[in-house]
Amino acid sequence: MKTRELKFKKGIVLIGLIIAVLLLTFALSACDEPDLTQEVVRIHIRANSNSDIDQAVKLKVRDSVTEYLTEKLEGIETKAQALETLNHIKGDIVDIANAVLAQNGFNYGSSIYIGKETFPERVYGEYTFPEGEYDSLILNLGTGEGDNWWCVAFPPLCFVPEGEVVYKSWVKEKLDSLFGR
Repeated sequence: MKTRELKFKKGIVLIGLIIAVLLLTFALSACDEPDLTQEVVRIHIRANSNSDIDQAVKLKVRDSVTEYLTEKLEGIETKAQALETLNHIKGDIVDIANAVLAQNGFNYGSSIYIGKETFPERVYGEYTFPEGEYDSLILNLGTGEGDNWWCVAFPPLCFVPEGEVVYKSWVKEKLDSLFGR
């Protein structure tokens, strides 16, 4: 009887060890996922305020700036190249934003900086951008105290308000590889 009881206890211990190994393996594989905060560059355009008119001009600035960035970031293959390019053209971006503001009768200008910013988790389509510190281009319109519009400048994957993804196929492949898909 004792032999049978001992075998049963050994079986329970063995099952427990197998479960522990499986859980540990799963936990370690989750740790191997790439840190997306280190792989992308975000762009944020912050409105002067949340008034309807400030929010509307923010979208006009967005359209002009993203059109310019689409051309300037075409062919960029690394995050370092993207940051170098953005630093090189940030004066042009301010000029574009200021021109849109002036054309629409606004008496405030814009300011820009490129640096690290902490952002909450965002889910768009099939991609989750985790909470964390990201390299970012921040374009403040006026005081920059209003709601912002954002997208990913590198790889150049921007999200429009309706949630439609605008991308080139290599961008989806790059993001899929970052997400381990």
